[in-house]
Amino acid sequence: MTVHIGAEKGEIADTVFMPGDPLRAKWAASSFLENVQEVNTVRGMLGYTGWWKKNKVTFQGSRMGMPSLSIYVNELIRTFKVKTLIRIGSAGGMQESVKIRDIILAMTATSISTPSSTIFKEVNFAPSADFELLKKAHEVSTKFKSTVHIGGIYSSDTFYDERADLNEIMTKHGILAVEMETAELYNLALRYNCRALSILTISDHLVSGEALPSSERESSFSEMVEIALEAAFT
Repeated sequence: MTVHIGAEKGEIADTVFMPGDPLRAKWAASSFLENVQEVNTVRGMLGYTGWWKKNKVTFQGSRMGMPSLSIYVNELIRTFKVKTLIRIGSAGGMQESVKIRDIILAMTATSISTPSSTIFKEVNFAPSADFELLKKAHEVSTKFKSTVHIGGIYSSDTFYDERADLNEIMTKHGILAVEMETAELYNLALRYNCRALSILTISDHLVSGEALPSSERESSFSEMVEIALEAAFT
């Protein structure tokens, strides 16, 4: 048990899937797992552990933003000894070739700052995904209907961004999408010798202005979750 995770040791799996939205964690656990146990309700950040094809799995929400995700990932790794962390989240498309509901496998994560910035000091550290997880996710994704893209994303500190010039620079340099958590997830996984990957579904688009309603962001991203599960365990 930690300050933010009420589970006892043994109640958290070695592999944890992390949506930002706790209701997505609840939906995913009820949709994909058997013998589900609610293992965390602290501050409403829901966590569930169950079984997928004989593999023990935990879905744990992280909230929005890198500072919040950093809290949960630190506790999962340092107290619960989690070895694999896969973010399953939503993102905003930044390329015309990336469409609503497309899936992104985030190879790298660009950022202006992260909670780890004070550690790196003057170094512009480039965090990246675990290659074997990325490779496996790409392999299994070919079985699904969704269009899948692999490449760099941008992890932003702000949701309501007023830096149109920065978005233009990101787009010019091939950044596929923007979200708010992955850069710090990759920082922490590399620091503690764990595996990490972000698998993201495009829920809105900075170029076209399209957007999915909140209800669909919570519960309609089935293929993303299936890719994540198969990448982790097959």
